[in-house]
Amino acid sequence: MLMEIVDQLNQAMPVHFQEDILANILCRLPVRSLLRFKCVSKLWKTLIDEPHFRMTHLNHAKNDENSQNFLFYQLRPMEAIFSIYCCPLSPAILAEDVRELDFPLIVEPRFCQVYCCCDGLVIITVYDNLAECHRLLLWNPSTRESMVLPTPKLSLNGICCLGISFDSNTGDYKILRILEDRNQGRKARGEILALKSGSWRTIDEHPDVFQYILFGMHSLAYIQGAFHWVGFSRNYFVVSFNISHEVYGEIPLPEQISMSYIDIGVSELEGMLCAYSNVHHQGENTFKLWMMKDYGVQESWNALFCITDPNIDIPVPKYVFANGEVLFWCIYYGRAENSYWTQNGPFTLLPRGLRQNGFVFIESFFSPRLLT
Repeated sequence: MLMEIVDQLNQAMPVHFQEDILANILCRLPVRSLLRFKCVSKLWKTLIDEPHFRMTHLNHAKNDENSQNFLFYQLRPMEAIFSIYCCPLSPAILAEDVRELDFPLIVEPRFCQVYCCCDGLVIITVYDNLAECHRLLLWNPSTRESMVLPTPKLSLNGICCLGISFDSNTGDYKILRILEDRNQGRKARGEILALKSGSWRTIDEHPDVFQYILFGMHSLAYIQGAFHWVGFSRNYFVVSFNISHEVYGEIPLPEQISMSYIDIGVSELEGMLCAYSNVHHQGENTFKLWMMKDYGVQESWNALFCITDPNIDIPVPKYVFANGEVLFWCIYYGRAENSYWTQNGPFTLLPRGLRQNGFVFIESFFSPRLLT
């Protein structure tokens, strides 16, 4: 279908472009530009709406370092203020590069939280003032399209983490929701939603996990076709959940992480599994970060760096810049504000505000409503 459209475009244009040249030009353009081009003619609209073109555009963005963006939100619960921003990812983010995004709801919510991003799609939870309940939204900030997801089956009585990814075996996006139930001694529970099915279903509990360690993560780490988080039985280890086969796995943490560590988590950096820990001792916080070079092999854990600083509290790694600096988000005990750091010191993200959690974000044309 795409080649037929390209042929028609070539015949209609005074200057003849080869098919691959024309496709390469279009797939490199930002979503905002292509949305405007859809209004030029029916032919252009058909081309841009073609599923193959949308996938080509996404794959190009994934492989282009300049297409990496950072989506972050500011939340002031007492003032009922919630704002979402997007900016290019670089070691020095300028204020003029930051743009505020239109929120996907007409009515201002009382509470919101961004959980995760994948292929230009964002999962948000909002508190519906009229219905007096929480709702999950699937949102594409680039196209401004959104939809309300089905209500989860499991009630939230503690901390929860979510992750979204594409299952190539079924051609469907799946959302995994993991909960740490405080009413049952932090017992681990989970459920999964395949968008085309339209309903959540609970998944079996991990046979060896006593509890999950989810504080500070918010989003599950997706690497090698599986979601990852930290579990505990007799010791700490990484729990994996394969998105296609829906089976659990276990990966050992670095040997240096022992029972004495208070804050432990995992994240994805440069497509690799990372583990981090933060120890509080005599007024100092010591943050350590490891990267697993060979997936699943404990001996391949490589220590990246260690930081000792009283101002760093519960850091969560977010991104590795081209110069090797790691951007991480800090949560502070007993304080409402958050901040960003690298291993070289504080990182300024404007506009400043409270609870500025953020995620690496790539633009796409995928419509949430067309995925169900």
